[in-house]
Amino acid sequence: MLQLEYLVELAAAHTGSLKARVAAFDLGGRRFDGNTRPELMGVINLSADSWYRESVCLSAAAAIQRGHVLAAQGAAILDIGAESTLAHAARVDEGAQNSQLLPVVKELAGAGHIVSVETYHPAVTRACLEAGAKVLNLTGTDRSSEMFRMVADHDAAVILCHVQGANVREVADFDFGADPAAMLYEYFARQIELATANRVRKLWIDPGLGFYYRNLQDSATRIRHQMRVFLNTFRLRTLGWPTCHALPHAFECFGDEVRCAEPYFAVLAALGKTDLFRTHEVPRTKAVLDTLAIW
Repeated sequence: MLQLEYLVELAAAHTGSLKARVAAFDLGGRRFDGNTRPELMGVINLSADSWYRESVCLSAAAAIQRGHVLAAQGAAILDIGAESTLAHAARVDEGAQNSQLLPVVKELAGAGHIVSVETYHPAVTRACLEAGAKVLNLTGTDRSSEMFRMVADHDAAVILCHVQGANVREVADFDFGADPAAMLYEYFARQIELATANRVRKLWIDPGLGFYYRNLQDSATRIRHQMRVFLNTFRLRTLGWPTCHALPHAFECFGDEVRCAEPYFAVLAALGKTDLFRTHEVPRTKAVLDTLAIW
């Protein structure tokens, strides 16, 4: 069981990281500064394979309506994806992704919302940035330099996700190692160097806790790993950039109350000094963060 003693020991072992500050930047007319307050990213799934039913929108009209609602509920960024990251989900080619994404991106960006697009395809990245997207949620590493230059050319931002393969659909076994935070640090140091070398000046790092590694299917192993990374996130802030976390679900523990899972994990992510919370449950997660802020 997670106990206060663990948090005390963790803080004592990494006191130098506790006060680390991260870059702040302007994006779409909004200031993002994780040193002063966290932000919320609301999820819109255009794929019927996405298992979180409340976020699935099977038409452009439904996706646009959900985007307006999420923004009204407190989402600073709207993250839209056309392909599920589930291992068994169907692949969606570039043309099909663009046909689904572009009407939604254009409408929501035109209404003044900050839109993020989750993809690992350069053609989708280019089309969506040209349509008004301000964030690339990059779920891959293949041809990333090319996509980084697109992001820079549009004065946009990128979310660097931790994936072991060329993209999130090609992950295999997760390398736990003795200290996952140290492994993540090394990975992101390399990715940040590549992104900034290609003129990216606005970015978040995402440890990829929502992705489906083969050896993270055991619920206890996966949940323990997720909790550990959340609480150790503050150590990654010494890289100088803010962290985005996709909040997981732990269906095995929450069952019929699965919609309470993301707000629960938001507490651990907040304790670890997360800057951007990617969530399907914007109002529930916002209520948790607002309550923690009272302290």
